[in-house]
Amino acid sequence: MLLAIDIGNTNITVGLFNGEALSATWRISTDSSKTSDEYGLQLTQMLEGQKSYVEEISHVTICSVVPPLTPTFESLCQRYFKAKPLIVGSGTRTGVKVLYDSPRDVGTDRVVDAAAALHIYGGPAIIVDLGTATVFDAITRSGEYLGGAIAPGMGVSGDALFRATSQLRRVELTAPETAIGKNTPHSIQSGLVLGYTELVKGMIKRFKEELSNESYVIGTGGLANVVQKESSVFDTVDPDLTLKGLQIVHTLNEFTK
Repeated sequence: MLLAIDIGNTNITVGLFNGEALSATWRISTDSSKTSDEYGLQLTQMLEGQKSYVEEISHVTICSVVPPLTPTFESLCQRYFKAKPLIVGSGTRTGVKVLYDSPRDVGTDRVVDAAAALHIYGGPAIIVDLGTATVFDAITRSGEYLGGAIAPGMGVSGDALFRATSQLRRVELTAPETAIGKNTPHSIQSGLVLGYTELVKGMIKRFKEELSNESYVIGTGGLANVVQKESSVFDTVDPDLTLKGLQIVHTLNEFTK
């Protein structure tokens, strides 16, 4: 079985694959101060809770945007799973040609997402990842990663507003009934949820104008469903896009050994 691990700035998402089938997923908080043993125990407990056992893990594939945690997870994989993980990097086969000015500057999660989008949905495609950051990616019909856009995430913006002001407080990220808020919490929700929905709609329109009006639009990340509920702007919402991409990248690299 394959364990796919996506190490993000806020959360670490883990997926268990039996062949191409994603059989279980978990999400844990990212904490750079944790040791490989602490993370190893967490992972083994999660597997056991799913009636899967450490001995069944034969391969591990990792993408990480938190460099200090990459060796931590490499160590735990070798110790707990007796597996040398495939860590997605500049030399990894992904099936995606990166046309960024400096390809190494593209986060590996974005390349893995592009690989999944091409393999599952085809190109041209626009990916909108609503997580810690709101990230837009453009992929051509022929599998070229053109580039994208990055904005602060909805949650990050809400936290910044809370920290920088004296009278505003954190709110649940759900849409109010009207855009014109009649109280402070509803006003903040309008600005964040409805405001970000309009940001996403506007950026998708611009991307389609530059890429193709036929582009398939994929929403992913923890807040994709919040935006989809308000606009139906995505052709599909795929919360496991990165994990699926890691499985695809693993297969590509196993096949070429």
